[in-house]
Amino acid sequence: MLNHLIPTPAREPAQAPAPAPAPAAGTRPRLAALDGLRLIAALMVVFHHYVGFGGNAEASKNAWTKPVDVVFPTASWLASYTWTGVEFFFIISGFVICMSSWGRSLGDFFTSRVVRLYPAYWFAVLATTAVVTLWPLVVQPLGMKDVLLNLTMLQEPFRVGSVDAVYWTLWVELRFYLLFALVVWKGVTYRRVVLFCVLWTVASVLVTAGRAPFLDYIVMPEYSPYFIAGVAMYLMHRFRPTLLLWGIIVISWLFSVRQVSLYSDGLAVSLGRTMDSEPAIALMTLGYLVMIVLALGGLSWVRGKWLTVAGATTYPLYLLHEHIGWTGIRLLRHHLPPWGLVAVMTVGMLLAAWLVHRFVERPLSTVLKRGLTRALDPLRRPLARGEAR
Repeated sequence: MLNHLIPTPAREPAQAPAPAPAPAAGTRPRLAALDGLRLIAALMVVFHHYVGFGGNAEASKNAWTKPVDVVFPTASWLASYTWTGVEFFFIISGFVICMSSWGRSLGDFFTSRVVRLYPAYWFAVLATTAVVTLWPLVVQPLGMKDVLLNLTMLQEPFRVGSVDAVYWTLWVELRFYLLFALVVWKGVTYRRVVLFCVLWTVASVLVTAGRAPFLDYIVMPEYSPYFIAGVAMYLMHRFRPTLLLWGIIVISWLFSVRQVSLYSDGLAVSLGRTMDSEPAIALMTLGYLVMIVLALGGLSWVRGKWLTVAGATTYPLYLLHEHIGWTGIRLLRHHLPPWGLVAVMTVGMLLAAWLVHRFVERPLSTVLKRGLTRALDPLRRPLARGEAR
């Protein structure tokens, strides 16, 4: 969900089934704006958890020990809706996965996803478990068996709780990768990606209408519009916009309006307060519009090395901020004013995220990539005569 961006490969040859591709220009520069947008999405989620949520509607289980609308009478209203940063993440993920998988084999796609997701995640599972075990003030730690299963990132299908609540999005991302792997397996082309978007959209409608639990689990109609829109936006970026691509994005947005409204209603019940869905729809729509501007080249002027650093820290920040942050707020709430504490915890989480990226994610990713590449090599080469299949 929160992927490193890879320089976009050269455009497909002219004979590829695509609508009037622009002239080839070699390898495109890195889309620095995407790194900045990922950081904005992550900070939206952090703002929601620290200022708009706080852990639980029940004061004794809340990081602030009182309702957030009491601690932040004005800001908590806006923060109640910035959970839409997750939807923004999903759109970005669709864009990035389509971009980074172009010209890659299925083995390369698998390796890149494992290397990107797991090193920081493993550290976050262990670090969060350690913090909530030492200070079980807001969140209770899981048992050791459940923590070990969390290390696989597959706890949700086994109906086991997550070490940190934000991990639910990773299972959504994994299912998206599994679906898109079908395209990678056949070879990523304009025609196949468009067909993927159309078929996934149709399947989402049919599954929603048919109420089939198993197919619903695979097709994910509540999240599919965001990924589909992101994929279509990348095709617009790579091959220029067409009426078909605009149609895919508009239909995805219309479905997203419905999904955001449903989630907003459910969240209002969870938070025990009255919430309108319009602000959430507006923020979600803003995410669509910003990504469309990026896809059409409107953010190509955005530059800066700091954006690369920001993009690299986004994933660890997302993994670490919630339960560890709530625990920190509970411990320090009497020593700092509320806004000062939010600032300290946010900056502290950003620093921790950079340290995880620099000293955990980068070195471990290198070792993991080397090992996976070596393990997959026998599957890539032709079998020698007489060699067992």
